[in-house]
Amino acid sequence: MNANGARRRTRAATRSRPCIGLALAGGGPLGGIYEVGALLALADSIEGLHLDALPVYVGVSSGSFVAAALANGISPTQMYRIFIDDGEEAFLKPDLFLRPALTEYYRRLASLPALSLRATLQYLRNPLRRGLLESFAILARAVPTGLFDNGAIDAFLRRLFSSQGRSNDFRELRSRLFLVATQLDTGAPVAFGAAGRDHVPISLAVEASSALPGLFPPVEIEGEFYVDGALNKTLHASLALDENVDLLLCVNPLVPFDASTALLPSPLALQTLHAGGLPVVLSQTFRAIIHSRMRVGMEKYARQYPHADILLFEPDRHNADIFFANLFSYADRKRMCAIAFEATRSRLRTEAPHIGRVLSRHGLRLRKERLGDPAREVEKALIDPRPLHPHHRRSPTVQRAARDLDRVLEHLERGLKSI
Repeated sequence: MNANGARRRTRAATRSRPCIGLALAGGGPLGGIYEVGALLALADSIEGLHLDALPVYVGVSSGSFVAAALANGISPTQMYRIFIDDGEEAFLKPDLFLRPALTEYYRRLASLPALSLRATLQYLRNPLRRGLLESFAILARAVPTGLFDNGAIDAFLRRLFSSQGRSNDFRELRSRLFLVATQLDTGAPVAFGAAGRDHVPISLAVEASSALPGLFPPVEIEGEFYVDGALNKTLHASLALDENVDLLLCVNPLVPFDASTALLPSPLALQTLHAGGLPVVLSQTFRAIIHSRMRVGMEKYARQYPHADILLFEPDRHNADIFFANLFSYADRKRMCAIAFEATRSRLRTEAPHIGRVLSRHGLRLRKERLGDPAREVEKALIDPRPLHPHHRRSPTVQRAARDLDRVLEHLERGLKSI
């Protein structure tokens, strides 16, 4: 066993329980559905793993939606019932992300007369120096900054987190939750849930983190505007690693598609992606950029945080169903969840010796009997007798006290090790 492995084993052994974190990337609404399927597979296949009761969560873009639910004690099974199937508590309607941003349309339209007058005056003052196109370029300010209204996300989550045992306040959660957005005016990442940013409602932070430019307008929070958190990094896993987690589980639903060896569905039988036109080319380009950036980040994390084990779960690059799926369509959400479920199980089976050793260092065990069952599907994993994890039944005051006690013990442990 190498030195890093020895340090990890020693660190895990000195704790009464392993410190496990979860980092979730973005990928549009179907990216979130993929993450639910992957999490169902992890919860079903790993004994001792309770994904709704981890110490640390990080969510980016659509991953912030899922991370916020988990931090509120909503298990992957409950998320399936709420977000994918006809749930007991709520139902995520297909049009939630597709409502026109009427307020943004009206506001931009109202600015058009003044902008037109300004452009006309600029042209008339010096028609020879200022061309017609240059003078009227200012009219671009009247173009809406987003097509769809992401305020519905905030409203939906506020209702979901208002039930007993849940909270829309970062400070009342027992777990640490970080939701990353990008400050529009500076381009800097902002982690809501961190000190100084934990007073912002969780639902509003999710809305900001998932505000993909062009599709959703920037989200205003205390006079500043925020857009999708994936503009800077894909996972922002360092937020969890800085919390001294021993094991970090990561799920990234977007990977480049390898068309050279893939079996494409007959309706999309393209010999090359170029034949698919601009949308396909842009999708592949976007996926390649964020995936390359994430790989660089993962290599950096391995060097900077040698004490931590990191396991990354992604789709199969040869799966045409995932690549050609419309990220904003819910017609096949159950199928997408099933694909994610099996892809994650396949990874666990294929790399069982390595993953098993990693998990065992943190008190977890692969359920090989379930992984070896070829007939095991999502429906068999939807077993969750607990309406809420016990620690989420505590009052906000007790939750804060328990969280603070955990932090004090963590600091004491680090101090004793340094003596």
